[in-house]
Amino acid sequence: MLNSKISELLNRQINREFYSSYLYLDMSNYYYDNSLNGFGNWFGVQTQEEYAHAMLFIQYMQNNDAKIILDSIAKPDITYTSFKQPLDEAYKHELFISQSINEIYGVAYELKDFKTMQFLDWFVKEQGEEEKNVDDLCKRFDLFGTDAKGLYLLDTELASRTFTQPSLGL
Repeated sequence: MLNSKISELLNRQINREFYSSYLYLDMSNYYYDNSLNGFGNWFGVQTQEEYAHAMLFIQYMQNNDAKIILDSIAKPDITYTSFKQPLDEAYKHELFISQSINEIYGVAYELKDFKTMQFLDWFVKEQGEEEKNVDDLCKRFDLFGTDAKGLYLLDTELASRTFTQPSLGL
């Protein structure tokens, strides 16, 4: 059985992961609407990853007999005015998610909840990768994205990204 504070924070994180999926779907749609299908694909894969992350949190809670409380998912409320803006917003969002996971980890540490800490280790590592991937994409956009040919090549490259289902062996 999980500590009630840990359960509360994990439930909040489930909602945040589902919101992340929803946010990235909105970004994906923006790019598809603007005929940047590679960027649309890249964010579509992000959508799937964030959904999978939410499901991993749910599975962990189910495996630990914790009550899952699904909350409303807010509508993304951003009107994009440039092709770069969703990238910058995604980076800020990944920093926010990292902070949220670190908060849960800190509480688990205080409570000596080593099982939850071990579970969260994967997410801490994953968030480092997520931040780097989006930051690299922002930097590459700054280098190449303002030139039509560079934007085309970057968009073509992003079209090849595929989703891989994560597994933690829960």
